[in-house]
Amino acid sequence: MSFKRFLSYFTKRISSSKDNGVANNINYSKVDELLQSLVNNSKIPGIAIKATQHNKTIFNKGYGFSNLDNKTPINPDDSVFRIASVSKPIAATALAIMVQDGLIDLEESFYTYVPYYPKKKYDFTIRQLASHTAGIRGYKGKEYGLNMPYTIKESIAIFKGDDLLFKPGINYHYNSYDWVLLSLVMQEASGVPFEEYVQKKVLEPLQMQNTYAEVKGSFVKGITQFYSQKRLGFRKALEVNNYYKLAGGGFLSTTTDIVKLGNAYLKGNFLQETTQQQFLTAQEVNGESTYYGLGWQVSTDKKGNAYYGHIGNGVGGYSNFFVYPKQGLVISILTNCTNPNIQDVLDEIVLEFVEKANESTL
Repeated sequence: MSFKRFLSYFTKRISSSKDNGVANNINYSKVDELLQSLVNNSKIPGIAIKATQHNKTIFNKGYGFSNLDNKTPINPDDSVFRIASVSKPIAATALAIMVQDGLIDLEESFYTYVPYYPKKKYDFTIRQLASHTAGIRGYKGKEYGLNMPYTIKESIAIFKGDDLLFKPGINYHYNSYDWVLLSLVMQEASGVPFEEYVQKKVLEPLQMQNTYAEVKGSFVKGITQFYSQKRLGFRKALEVNNYYKLAGGGFLSTTTDIVKLGNAYLKGNFLQETTQQQFLTAQEVNGESTYYGLGWQVSTDKKGNAYYGHIGNGVGGYSNFFVYPKQGLVISILTNCTNPNIQDVLDEIVLEFVEKANESTL
């Protein structure tokens, strides 16, 4: 699947192993079989999954290998993956805290916080950036796999000279550069480096101890080898530097940590209720839903079950993160391979959890 096709799918989604036990005694053999088949059929090198219902673990397993050469098995609690655009809900949580604290106003102009950014034909707001309705362009050419040691501020040189794609507010265009700009706003508004603010305000309070900003050359315990597919098997993914786009797709994490974020939203006691609702409300363009809130995909699955979360696709990593509030479900799935074209199987797995949750309660 090309990156353009992935983006199209992302917006249309509406229509050895370790087992820590099952809390509700429901048989998830179909989930197990589907995940194991992905490894057996060489669709992925490795995959981790964790699912909770009402904050109790109902499924927690790893399949395949974090390193094919060393045959290191995936451990869902300790194996660290590139989470790609699942970084956006983490960044959105930090942004929500700044909104609560009065450091940032969602309706304020971007230029209020970053006056040195080149002026465009139209002004655009923080809300429009967070909802992908500001008209900022997406990746061009090889930018998806950029390997440059940019800081967040330096990286705006990539796209700052380009015109907006449309007048802000009249269209929707999903991209990660929106969140590069938002992370710059957060730095300017707080006076603290973006990753330090996220660490202090989000990761530490939620005890997301295995979530990191990916800094090239730094040691991360449990980090997986990153792969891309080749005709027969896998090759090591190309070298990239994701530091500049931490907010949009540069964090590393585990399935266990990502589930902690989802459960914080389900509990509803981490953010103020009105703030959380703002971020989890799908925005509208010309009277039609974009199925996207502020840093969160907000939609329904093909069976009509409401959820929020995110899909991520990056070099050497592919991720799914879904929260089903009615069912009390949080599901995190991470793989160590560039888009392996398995989303249809992952959708089937997620739906299996949802349907079983609909049939019974803990």
